[in-house]
Amino acid sequence: MLNLSLQIPLAALFLLAVALPISALGPAISTPSSPGSATSGAVSPEAREAAREALVERYGEGERERIERGIAQVASLWGTGDGDDEAFSAFVAQEFLPRGDDLDTTFERFEFMLERAEGYFTSMIRDLRRPVDLDTGPLLSIDARSAGFDPSAHLTDDLFSNQIAFVALLNFPMSTLDERLEGGMAWTRRRWAETRLTQRFSARVPAAVTQAQTRATAAADAYIADYNIYMHHLLTEDGRRLFPEGLRLISHWGLRDELKARYADPQGLEMQKMIQKVMERVVRQEIPRAVINNPGYDWRPGSNRILAAGRPGGGAPAAREEDTRYRHWLEVFKARSLEDPYRPDNPSHIARRFNVDREIPEADVRNLLESVLDVDLAKRVGALVEARLRRPLEPFDVWYVGFKPRGAYEETTLDAKTRQRYPTARAFADDLPRILEELGFSEERSHFLAEHIAVDPSRGAGHAFGATRRDDLAHLRTRVGQDGMDYKGYNIAVHELGHNVEQVFSVTTIDHTLIHGVPSTAFTEALAFVFQGRDLELLGLAEEDPTAEHLKALDTYWNAREISGVALIDMAAWRWLYDHPQATPAQFRDAVVGIAQEIWNRFFAPVFGIEDQTLLAVYSHLIDGAMYIPDYPLGHLIAFQIEEHFKKPGVDFGEEFERLCQLGRLTPDSWMRQGVGAPLSATPLLAATKHALADVVAPR
Repeated sequence: MLNLSLQIPLAALFLLAVALPISALGPAISTPSSPGSATSGAVSPEAREAAREALVERYGEGERERIERGIAQVASLWGTGDGDDEAFSAFVAQEFLPRGDDLDTTFERFEFMLERAEGYFTSMIRDLRRPVDLDTGPLLSIDARSAGFDPSAHLTDDLFSNQIAFVALLNFPMSTLDERLEGGMAWTRRRWAETRLTQRFSARVPAAVTQAQTRATAAADAYIADYNIYMHHLLTEDGRRLFPEGLRLISHWGLRDELKARYADPQGLEMQKMIQKVMERVVRQEIPRAVINNPGYDWRPGSNRILAAGRPGGGAPAAREEDTRYRHWLEVFKARSLEDPYRPDNPSHIARRFNVDREIPEADVRNLLESVLDVDLAKRVGALVEARLRRPLEPFDVWYVGFKPRGAYEETTLDAKTRQRYPTARAFADDLPRILEELGFSEERSHFLAEHIAVDPSRGAGHAFGATRRDDLAHLRTRVGQDGMDYKGYNIAVHELGHNVEQVFSVTTIDHTLIHGVPSTAFTEALAFVFQGRDLELLGLAEEDPTAEHLKALDTYWNAREISGVALIDMAAWRWLYDHPQATPAQFRDAVVGIAQEIWNRFFAPVFGIEDQTLLAVYSHLIDGAMYIPDYPLGHLIAFQIEEHFKKPGVDFGEEFERLCQLGRLTPDSWMRQGVGAPLSATPLLAATKHALADVVAPR
């Protein structure tokens, strides 16, 4: 690892290396009226009419509907650079295919071609990101530039330029979100694959925009991946060190998980309060720049003073981080908004996140989140948490873990067990067949899955990097320290394993690769939560508890409620950015602090009795996720419904998990109805929480 004794955090080196202002990219990016871009008037009405009638005369009235739809789809994206009316007419005359063997074979060719092209680009991007994503040694500026390079950026441009995209648009149907929501349940698998094929070509976004987005995200990822706090160097106001030597925690994951771990520590309250203060300093950008990823200074978070490590004294004020956190977030926003002019159907990143990525309208998501955040039910659960803690609630109790079985174990006990079992990433990989069998997969399927998953030591908190072609591997990344994998790393590893198993089944064994994956990130998060909730069982530490199911419902509710608040912050922050696109990082920082306080005061202060908290804005996903966080609470709701489904008589965990993954990328509603027999809803979790309150009491 890079040892920075100077007051220059590693993130700053990455910023210098790759984070060019998005505005600097403007001249390289064409506008929608430029040659080759989509213009609705590029093909005359007369040419469209003549082409349509010529094809109907050639192939008959039975093909009229397909011909009219295909010509309209091509014309909507045919630009002046693609040719004149004569070129358009010649193209549709040559490339339209009536129903039959040639059409079916062309569909198969598209499946094969896109799986190979997109699949190899995925593995190439993974390789280019390797030094940034994996703990392979010191980071260099070239590593950041490599991670910010997207070799696939020109793929869509090229497929339009050589008119392959137009062949798809001419012969296969596009659909609106309303059509998918209203009719999707009755569609065949082939119909779903066709609509996902044409969705790939629903807009012509220039490669320069894609590259700008990749650069901004890569810079934000690099900033987040090495944002560590050396906990032994945190001092109380009277100079005491509360944390063990060598403990280095990434924000926000490591800080949050350390806070959770201290519920089992009799002396943990003081540590938790210190972590809360660190988080507040991060959110408000009051954290001294010198203490980020640097063990050269001791820091008193309370008074916010630093001094050289090991030296006596009260310390002195130091230069703060200067809104780097919000500068990266702004750069991601600017990069994403470059796409707006090319997507008139969804002319903002917000619209695309909900209508395209999630296929759940924003209003529906907001209603789901606010139903989980209902204050009356939260007050009842909060009173139970307070009774179990035997003290008044603190703001950080949004992360209370006492409903989990692991809440009964001290972190040191769990760390010792995981470090002994998994001294290296290789050891975890070798144990995958056993883990998967214990989860409920057959011996044959467990070995199949293990052979398709690679385990790597992560530089950041951990993630899953799936494959998009059948003959590639899914990659599991988690932190492994010099003395082995601690419990935090193990818990993340089990979560990421859930992602990987979904990725293997939904890519390698699915019937149509054009619908590989799941409906949205929320669904892969849900399937990962199903794995993560069994982590102690896999360590042999689960205990029989007659109230276990009630405790699980309470735990899921408390977690879903906390992350629902974060999701609302994410959504409100992006709304603010679209209303203030010229904002400075300082202005945006103040706005996020205000948004976090407003959401806290509305949904959390009535439960905790404390106002104006900013803790929920500490999540690193806010910076690099481009409004990713709403998928987490949705994932909790979906996971709860999946778990309830697994309890049905005769359901085999391994076989059913595989079946769910193989449903593929349907709409969320179709996936839920086909998968678990009910639409996505918060009602099952809320009902189970109310039922649990009647049976779970505070320990005496």
